[in-house]
Amino acid sequence: MADTASSLPLRGRRQNAEGATPPAVVRRKLTVWQRVKRDKVMLLFCLPGLLYFLVFHYVPLLGYVTAFQDYQPYLGYANSAWVGLSNFATAFGEPDFWSAVGNTLTIALVELVFFFPVPIGLALLLNSVTSHRLRRFVQSVVYLPHFIGWVIIVSIFQQILGGAGVLPDLLDSVGLPRYDMMTDPDAFPWLLTLELAWKDSGWGTIIILAALLNIDKSLYEASAIDGAARFRRLWHVTLPGIAPVIVLLLILNLGQILSVGFEQILLQRDAVGPGAGEVLDTYVYFHGIKDGSWGVSAAVGLVKAAIGTALVLGANKLAHVFGHEGIYRGADR
Repeated sequence: MADTASSLPLRGRRQNAEGATPPAVVRRKLTVWQRVKRDKVMLLFCLPGLLYFLVFHYVPLLGYVTAFQDYQPYLGYANSAWVGLSNFATAFGEPDFWSAVGNTLTIALVELVFFFPVPIGLALLLNSVTSHRLRRFVQSVVYLPHFIGWVIIVSIFQQILGGAGVLPDLLDSVGLPRYDMMTDPDAFPWLLTLELAWKDSGWGTIIILAALLNIDKSLYEASAIDGAARFRRLWHVTLPGIAPVIVLLLILNLGQILSVGFEQILLQRDAVGPGAGEVLDTYVYFHGIKDGSWGVSAAVGLVKAAIGTALVLGANKLAHVFGHEGIYRGADR
């Protein structure tokens, strides 16, 4: 101990004389295999999700080769004749295709404008509930419809809004004409949005509530001391705090704007007719599965995937312009 204590001033004089501090310890960079061994438990947890996307999303991309073939299932990919862009020309020349495009865009825009804000508003209302027991009860109630199948949900709405449902009977009882919303082509996009809001608005609040928990509580306290009312705190603290998550969800929704719910629409397509109920997903189903036009349906699916990818990349770039990270950081960030 004495030797150590006596050596400290000498080290200090040597350090001052040399005018530099001892070099910091340089950590050796781990190799890829060493990092895999270090994080093997975490990687094992990620493995099921990786396999899911690999098997059901990436491997099926190879099937898009049929968009350039006169594909015949009994001949396979290797022996089917190549037709170039003929399938795309056939699809673009059909009036039914453009009708499906128009219906898809109409439904997607209505859902984006009127459904997308619903989980955000519901999350803000749940976050304002002070009683934890009441909040958990309400969350359980609004989460429940997400786990109900579309067949049951459509049946419930049929019993309420259908020709023999509760709403037409109520209108009839007060002397108004009966109205069947389930068979009205003009109201079909609004019906789909109403069903989607009832089913998935509660489930969509999970990410928003998680983002609300990450907002620093001291910001609310500071704004309250400065005299900010509840609305001012919401506008200047809450919304900016969850803005990155909202932008992320908006970009992901834009990527799926041409996929508006195959099962939900297929169950109600016949009630309103193909003129209002035919979308790109049902168009691919009826042309590819039922009519056997494999190449045309694959071409339509490829166009839809390309448009979705372009929308995601464009929206992400626009998010960078406005100072948000989006779904990934740009090279200059």
